[in-house]
Amino acid sequence: MEKEKEFSQQQQSLPGEQYKMKPEPVLIRDNYRGSGKLMDKVALVTGGDSGIGASAALHFAREGANVVLVYLNETKDAVSVKNQIENMGRKCTIIKRDLTEEANCLFCVQTCIEEYGQLNIVVNNAAVQFPQDSLLDIDKEQLLKTFETNIYPYFYLTKAALEYLIPGDVIINTSSVTAYRGSEHLIDYASTKGAIVSFTRSLSTQLAPKKIRVNGIAPGPIWTPLIPSSFDDVSDFGKDTPMGRAGQPCEVGPAYVFLASEDSSYMTGQFMHINGGEIING
Repeated sequence: MEKEKEFSQQQQSLPGEQYKMKPEPVLIRDNYRGSGKLMDKVALVTGGDSGIGASAALHFAREGANVVLVYLNETKDAVSVKNQIENMGRKCTIIKRDLTEEANCLFCVQTCIEEYGQLNIVVNNAAVQFPQDSLLDIDKEQLLKTFETNIYPYFYLTKAALEYLIPGDVIINTSSVTAYRGSEHLIDYASTKGAIVSFTRSLSTQLAPKKIRVNGIAPGPIWTPLIPSSFDDVSDFGKDTPMGRAGQPCEVGPAYVFLASEDSSYMTGQFMHINGGEIING
């Protein structure tokens, strides 16, 4: 990666808009060359308008997949990713929906099937976080919002998708380094990310006889809209990692390709730790 530019604070509302960020995240390297690993597959990616979700979607498209992107409010970012995918010669559908409602998850899967006739890769990725210095500051409203956004849709969307997944298809869940080491300022967020790890491991065992693989990614500090929209000061973001910097989405996206393709055909129930060198047990 090129020398990191200084991060600055420029937005305060969640989940954040990528086009406002300074510098903007790098979603895919110019020199990334696909090799058809996902040719004519169809992927559904939540939180696909920006950050890690957008990077996964762009890498899928570079490998030959068509993509359905689900997002909450960030239409400008979603349209930008859609245009990039279509410029690669692949198809892309964007869906604006709040996935905390189970009916909206069903709608997204049904739209995917109606438009493409198949669904092969499910990426559960959308999330929010609300830093608090004390557990006493996490009220019932915040707790419900965090859980309803970060883990409930994983159940809703995956349940809807299972009707259409066939042997060889995959589910990829985004957790976090905080699931493994905790976070004193993100207790509710880290708790949902721990739930995602258990969900992944449990579901992988259940679906293994059906030859549907379930794996996940546990990123460390990655420069996405969630960061400047969550924290007051981001100037030192990621500098406490062994590598001394935050990661870019383009450094995570290829891992989703690996888990979505036959390259990882003997992996299920596992997590990849892309975190700048922090040693994680588990």
